[in-house]
Amino acid sequence: MMRAFLALLAALLALPLSAPLAAQDTMPPAPYAYTQLDDPALEAEAAALMHTLRCLKCQSQSIADSDAPMAGDMRHQVRSRILAGESPEQIRAWLVARYGDYVSYEPTVSATTWPLFAIPVLVILIVAGVLLRRLGKRRAGAGEDA
Repeated sequence: MMRAFLALLAALLALPLSAPLAAQDTMPPAPYAYTQLDDPALEAEAAALMHTLRCLKCQSQSIADSDAPMAGDMRHQVRSRILAGESPEQIRAWLVARYGDYVSYEPTVSATTWPLFAIPVLVILIVAGVLLRRLGKRRAGAGEDA
């Protein structure tokens, strides 16, 4: 009896918390989420930018390819800002400021992203150093045997 009461109480407490989650996907899409701009040059500029921005929900697709509601909202923002006269770099900077560096497929070197660029170079240098030491020891060993 007590178990059933606790389960009912937990369900009643969880119900108000789940309402905002359900409301997010029931909102109508933003006007420019699935509608292209009338000017082909502006639409091409927006499409090129959208292919370089990551969908935060799908994570493996650009916002141009994703059907997630959040990607639709981001497409709307890109097209609206292109129409307002902002450059693609201004829009990218705004999205990075809002969602973080992860939103861009083309990260810039900054205080938070420098390890992405430095670590591969360090790993290559370490591997090259280890290989040169091993090859040097083998050559030295082969020279002594002869």
